Amino acid sequence: MCAYSVFNTFPVYPLSAKPLILLAFCRYRYHTSLFDRPNWKRMIAAIEAGEVSHVLVKDLSRVGRDYLQVGFYTEVMFREHGVRFVAIANGVDSDKRESSEFAPFLNIMNEWYVRDSSRKIKSVLRAKGMSGIHTNSIGIYGYKKDPNDKNHWIVDDEAAEVVRRIYRMAIEGKGPYEIARILASEKVERPSYYLAQRGLGKHKTNYNPDEPYTWRGGTVADILSKPEYIGHTVNFRTYKESYKDKHSKMTPKEDLVIFENTQEAIIDKETWERVQTLRKTIRRTDTIGTANPLTGLMFCADCGAKMYNHRGKAGNARDWAGRPTGKKRPDRDEYNCSRYDLGNQHFDDYCTTHLIRTAVVNELLLEAIKEVCDYAQNNEAEFMAQVCSASEDRQAKAAKAIRQRKQRSEKRTDELSRLIRKLYEDNVNGRLSDKLFEQMLHDFEAELEGLTDSITQDQQELDRISRETVNAEKFLALVKKYTDFSELTPAMINEFVEKILVHQAEGKGASRTQEVEIFFNFIGKVEIPRKEIELTEEEKAALAEQERRRAKKAEYNRRYMEKKRRQWKEQQEREKEQQEALELPAASTEKGERIA
Repeated sequence: MCAYSVFNTFPVYPLSAKPLILLAFCRYRYHTSLFDRPNWKRMIAAIEAGEVSHVLVKDLSRVGRDYLQVGFYTEVMFREHGVRFVAIANGVDSDKRESSEFAPFLNIMNEWYVRDSSRKIKSVLRAKGMSGIHTNSIGIYGYKKDPNDKNHWIVDDEAAEVVRRIYRMAIEGKGPYEIARILASEKVERPSYYLAQRGLGKHKTNYNPDEPYTWRGGTVADILSKPEYIGHTVNFRTYKESYKDKHSKMTPKEDLVIFENTQEAIIDKETWERVQTLRKTIRRTDTIGTANPLTGLMFCADCGAKMYNHRGKAGNARDWAGRPTGKKRPDRDEYNCSRYDLGNQHFDDYCTTHLIRTAVVNELLLEAIKEVCDYAQNNEAEFMAQVCSASEDRQAKAAKAIRQRKQRSEKRTDELSRLIRKLYEDNVNGRLSDKLFEQMLHDFEAELEGLTDSITQDQQELDRISRETVNAEKFLALVKKYTDFSELTPAMINEFVEKILVHQAEGKGASRTQEVEIFFNFIGKVEIPRKEIELTEEEKAALAEQERRRAKKAEYNRRYMEKKRRQWKEQQEREKEQQEALELPAASTEKGERIA
């Protein structure tokens, strides 16, 4: 039996007149650099089954272009199975040992051809990608290729509306998997099915038509992370180590090549950036079943740590003595400093509790948003001037602190450089041993490296501050989006609020006060001018009476608790005496029995 690489591409080979069974194994549409070609695997299976006695190919390149693999098959496997191998154009015949001496060099040249082709193709693709042209064969979900310019993307209105909705749901605080469940329940076609139905994408001939609406969280997360939706071109997302590598690897974010504003944006930049910020914070559902939208926005004002949310269903209320009253306590929903929790775990005082109820924060947020939006709409010029002035003050203070730190680091860097030079001089002159020299040099170099990194970071921060401008116009545009401020929604929180700083409470009971700072997106912290309200004599008298009643009630509660504690103590003493009285006769009886 003879097996052929490509049946009709080599000249007629003189065969003996006896009957032969010829079987052609074609490589149609498969690269010879690959050895997972279907017909190649079929031929190897036939050889292993003992059904093949001869293998004929036009030349060695038709077997493959990997010299190690080709050498294994032609020099090892075929010989083990008694198969005669003939490469016609190269004059290679396994039965003639001298004809195979140059075969390894031919295999190396065949592989070099693939390497060279791969290098040239990569070079062309690299040049194309670096010029700002999309390297994708098709547009991503939400875009399609311009019929008049194949290198330009235009918006696919039907898919783009789904993308916009996904971003809106993300702003509302929904996670990728929750969004995927919503889209699946509403029977929205998933991207691969949508593209396949239009003859586009890698899934056009390989997709499951029975699951057109099976959205996955990973698909939604991928859509939420693509800068292409704000009008950018992103090239070289994946790469391969070698042409032999079948698996693509993801390019690190810092190595991506991005060209800005190359096509019409589907999502505005502010929304996209806000979604990226929201996705950095993990919002886990708890026993209530939903995640708190404030998580990731609240920070301790003293140590800067994030605040943890604690929620739980109501339990049974108890009185001052710890006895159940039959009533229910209110549901628990509060925040405290995460370093306070950490300190409790390690039996140390890392920070104080900074405890605050979620309902109080929501009330303060809604009130602050109402006040700022009302002031911005009714006093637009004053608002713009105030915001810009406050921003300049904050930037000046931050820049001053960073410059001072940078100057200290640079001064210490100069000192370390002089010390290192002095170390070398002392070591050369014999005043410092090699062991001590190496130890001190290692310490100085480690400190110098840390200072160099710190100086670089400080300079980057100074550059960022110098470029940063507060965009009051964007905040005003955001204000105009909302007409109803009667209820605080997750979308409102995520669009308006940048962060919330919570200070430690002061005082106790009715006199407890706690400072909360609210920073808004685009404008930061804004102090709204408030007119001082002068109280009338009647209002002053009412406040004084209220304070007198509060003090009277506090005194009554104090005397009441003292009385209850006294009664409780007396009751415990009576119960103890009764117990002792019961135990005494029993002890006497037991003693009498022992004597008898």
